[in-house]
Amino acid sequence: MDRRAFLTAATAGLLLPQTATTPAAARTLRSDPFTLGVASGDPSADGFVLWTRLAVDPLGGDGLGGMPARDIDVDWQVSADERFSKILRSGTATARARDAHSVHVELDGLEPGRDYFYRFRSEGRLSQAGRTRTTPTGETPLTFAVAACAHYEHGYYTAYRRLAEQEPELVVFLGDYMYEYGPSGYTALAGRVRTHTPGKCETLADYRLRHAQYKSDHDLQAAHLVAPWLMSFDDHEIENNWAGSVSSTGAPDFTKRRAQAFRAYYENMPLRRASLQGAVLRVNRRISWGTLARFHLLDTRQFRDDQACLDGVRAGCDDRLASGRTLLGADQWRWLESGLRGSDTRWNLLGQQIMMAQRDYKVGPGREVNLDSWDGYAAERTRLLGSLAGTSNPVVLTGDAHMHHLAELKTDFDDPDSPVVARELVASSIASDGDGYRDRTWIAEALQENPHISFIDQRRGYLMARLTRDELSVDFRTLDYISRRGAPAKTTHRLTLPATTGAAAAGQAGAPRVG
Repeated sequence: MDRRAFLTAATAGLLLPQTATTPAAARTLRSDPFTLGVASGDPSADGFVLWTRLAVDPLGGDGLGGMPARDIDVDWQVSADERFSKILRSGTATARARDAHSVHVELDGLEPGRDYFYRFRSEGRLSQAGRTRTTPTGETPLTFAVAACAHYEHGYYTAYRRLAEQEPELVVFLGDYMYEYGPSGYTALAGRVRTHTPGKCETLADYRLRHAQYKSDHDLQAAHLVAPWLMSFDDHEIENNWAGSVSSTGAPDFTKRRAQAFRAYYENMPLRRASLQGAVLRVNRRISWGTLARFHLLDTRQFRDDQACLDGVRAGCDDRLASGRTLLGADQWRWLESGLRGSDTRWNLLGQQIMMAQRDYKVGPGREVNLDSWDGYAAERTRLLGSLAGTSNPVVLTGDAHMHHLAELKTDFDDPDSPVVARELVASSIASDGDGYRDRTWIAEALQENPHISFIDQRRGYLMARLTRDELSVDFRTLDYISRRGAPAKTTHRLTLPATTGAAAAGQAGAPRVG
């Protein structure tokens, strides 16, 4: 069964044989507890994380999914085939009431570079079956998707469905998986298509409830079924434009609120147990795809200094240029530099949340930049780009902007002769900002002001990439509408980036081919 056939069968329930369920008399829950789907993530050469969360009533007002206040056993199986005729591993995990009945199973001891299938069973009911994969040990090619920013109210998740239909082997998600606003708290041009759970997220119950609402979407569930995900958060999983311990709205006791949001995030994501460390959620980590590529996933929120000049898109903010300002924090900076220096893979991919390229929003003389992005931390960006110049085939993957961008990264963006040390691929949003549009005049002006940016598209979508030893090919995928269901996806721009040899000596990224 190929990936597309598997997706069709899994979402239709065809991979759930009736003989695998226990008699109805053994069921003590009033309805199906697997309403939030299943997922996998953080693959390694011998394993991965499997996730589910039990909820008989996902939108139960207390955020606990209508579950009883007791721990519940959940059986899990990993199979070599989609029909589960050859069970390789199995066991029982405990879905604890204190953890909102979430389950994280960390597998090891499996074979590298192959597909596996998994499912859960509890209280006489069986989950959907998911497909996941261990990473290879050599230079095996990789097909992966990049996605970000999925505001539930702004549209349907058709982009997730189209992404799943393309059957990637890995999904890299770069933040804003859910949004904290109350109903109509952030209105898109297309208006409100769906409605958030009541109120702005402020408590643990609020965040759990909001995650359950998002996880209930079947298109999102389909995208989780086909491949393991690499998860990272940006701001809206907690609060718009938060920075370190600073609330952008002056919310009281923000440190406690952030810790509760982190806890709810972990409960709803296929992350390893070691990622949740009290009030800190460690998402900066490295995942290698054999010797072909290493993903360096960054956290650009938790350890940063507060935004300069009161945040926003502004001109004339000299504070943003200060050499001591940090976006990554000292510990993460050392971790990243060490990882870049020590990487022996052919490609190095930085997965991070906010636009790294300089972006001038003002047409004509003068400059206005987004102080929440790397433009607000310009000195540290220059240092990072200097480090990338000595790294084998670096590529930066970015979310947040709600528009596709393709940009050249330079240590001096104002010098046309400054060498290109890397390319930045910015994925548009899955749903945030509604249907999107294609304002050619606005795009032309933006490209003229920013000559190191060669492509912008304001429609919703995602990136689909194919990585080999010799090249990275990327399709910028877009949908014309999400305010109603069923939109097709199309490739509106295609890039082929050749690998270079001796990149550390040359300090120059390979010239791309566009088609």
